[in-house]
Amino acid sequence: MHEGSYSTYIMASRSHTLYIGITGDLRKRVFEHKWREHEGFTTKYNCARRVWFENHQDVATAIDREKQLKGWKREKKIALIEKTNPGWIDLSRDWYDVEPADFKRAAERMDV
Repeated sequence: MHEGSYSTYIMASRSHTLYIGITGDLRKRVFEHKWREHEGFTTKYNCARRVWFENHQDVATAIDREKQLKGWKREKKIALIEKTNPGWIDLSRDWYDVEPADFKRAAERMDV
Protein backbone atom coordinates (compact mmCIF):
# COMPACT_ATOMS: atom_id res chain seq x y z
CA MET A 1 0.00 0.00 0.00
CA HIS A 2 1.17 3.50 -0.63
CA GLU A 3 0.43 6.84 0.95
CA GLY A 4 -2.82 8.52 -0.03
CA SER A 5 -4.86 5.63 -1.34
CA TYR A 6 -6.67 3.93 1.51
CA SER A 7 -10.39 3.34 1.65
CA THR A 8 -12.82 2.43 4.37
CA TYR A 9 -15.83 0.79 2.76
CA ILE A 10 -19.12 -0.99 3.41
CA MET A 11 -20.28 -3.99 1.42
CA ALA A 12 -23.88 -5.19 1.69
CA SER A 13 -25.98 -8.16 0.72
CA ARG A 14 -29.41 -7.80 -0.87
CA SER A 15 -30.91 -8.32 2.59
CA HIS A 16 -28.67 -5.51 3.94
CA THR A 17 -26.21 -7.61 5.90
CA LEU A 18 -23.23 -5.28 6.29
CA TYR A 19 -19.47 -5.77 6.12
CA ILE A 20 -17.02 -2.98 6.93
CA GLY A 21 -13.42 -3.10 5.78
CA ILE A 22 -10.35 -1.14 4.72
CA THR A 23 -8.04 -1.56 1.76
CA GLY A 24 -5.27 0.08 -0.17
CA ASP A 25 -6.78 -1.09 -3.47
CA LEU A 26 -10.56 -0.67 -3.41
CA ARG A 27 -11.17 -1.88 -6.94
CA LYS A 28 -9.24 -5.12 -6.36
CA ARG A 29 -10.78 -5.75 -2.94
CA VAL A 30 -14.34 -5.24 -4.17
CA PHE A 31 -13.62 -7.66 -7.03
CA GLU A 32 -12.47 -10.23 -4.47
CA HIS A 33 -15.70 -9.79 -2.50
CA LYS A 34 -17.88 -10.04 -5.61
CA TRP A 35 -16.17 -13.15 -6.93
CA ARG A 36 -15.87 -14.76 -3.47
CA GLU A 37 -12.14 -15.21 -3.76
CA HIS A 38 -11.69 -15.60 0.01
CA GLU A 39 -13.75 -17.65 2.43
CA GLY A 40 -15.26 -15.60 5.21
CA PHE A 41 -18.09 -13.33 6.22
CA THR A 42 -18.74 -11.66 2.86
CA THR A 43 -18.79 -15.01 1.08
CA LYS A 44 -21.07 -16.61 3.67
CA TYR A 45 -23.55 -13.71 3.62
CA ASN A 46 -23.10 -12.68 -0.04
CA CYS A 47 -22.01 -9.13 0.76
CA ALA A 48 -21.11 -8.25 -2.82
CA ARG A 49 -22.40 -4.69 -3.30
CA ARG A 50 -20.27 -1.68 -2.38
CA VAL A 51 -22.79 0.71 -0.88
CA TRP A 52 -20.51 3.24 0.85
CA PHE A 53 -16.86 4.26 0.92
CA GLU A 54 -14.53 6.95 2.12
CA ASN A 55 -10.94 7.65 1.00
CA HIS A 56 -8.11 8.47 3.40
CA GLN A 57 -4.57 9.69 2.97
CA ASP A 58 -3.02 7.33 5.50
CA VAL A 59 -3.68 3.82 6.69
CA ALA A 60 -4.00 4.77 10.37
CA THR A 61 -6.90 7.10 9.60
CA ALA A 62 -8.62 4.41 7.53
CA ILE A 63 -8.20 1.85 10.32
CA ASP A 64 -9.51 4.32 12.93
CA ARG A 65 -12.58 4.99 10.78
CA GLU A 66 -13.18 1.26 10.28
CA LYS A 67 -13.04 0.71 14.05
CA GLN A 68 -15.36 3.65 14.63
CA LEU A 69 -17.95 2.34 12.15
CA LYS A 70 -17.76 -1.20 13.54
CA GLY A 71 -18.57 0.24 16.97
CA TRP A 72 -21.72 1.95 15.75
CA LYS A 73 -25.19 0.49 16.12
CA ARG A 74 -26.71 -0.91 12.94
CA GLU A 75 -29.19 1.98 12.66
CA LYS A 76 -26.38 4.53 12.56
CA LYS A 77 -24.53 2.55 9.86
CA ILE A 78 -27.70 2.40 7.77
CA ALA A 79 -28.21 6.16 8.18
CA LEU A 80 -24.63 6.75 6.97
CA ILE A 81 -25.24 4.64 3.86
CA GLU A 82 -28.63 6.17 3.10
CA LYS A 83 -27.30 9.72 3.45
CA THR A 84 -25.36 9.33 0.19
CA ASN A 85 -26.87 6.15 -1.28
CA PRO A 86 -30.58 5.93 -0.35
CA GLY A 87 -31.25 3.22 -2.93
CA TRP A 88 -28.41 1.00 -1.73
CA ILE A 89 -27.08 0.96 -5.31
CA ASP A 90 -23.88 -1.00 -5.94
CA LEU A 91 -21.40 1.85 -6.37
CA SER A 92 -18.97 -0.46 -8.18
CA ARG A 93 -21.46 -1.93 -10.65
CA ASP A 94 -19.78 -0.34 -13.68
CA TRP A 95 -16.22 -1.19 -12.66
CA TYR A 96 -16.09 -4.62 -14.28
CA ASP A 97 -17.01 -6.01 -17.69
CA VAL A 98 -18.86 -8.92 -16.09
CA GLU A 99 -20.57 -9.13 -12.73
CA PRO A 100 -20.91 -12.50 -10.97
CA ALA A 101 -24.71 -12.31 -11.30
CA ASP A 102 -24.39 -11.65 -15.06
CA PHE A 103 -22.01 -14.58 -15.40
CA LYS A 104 -24.42 -16.88 -13.55
CA ARG A 105 -27.37 -15.82 -15.75
CA ALA A 106 -25.34 -16.37 -18.94
CA ALA A 107 -24.29 -19.83 -17.74
CA GLU A 108 -27.90 -20.72 -16.93
CA ARG A 109 -29.02 -19.66 -20.44
CA MET A 110 -26.36 -21.88 -22.00
CA ASP A 111 -27.62 -24.88 -20.00
CA VAL A 112 -31.18 -24.40 -21.26
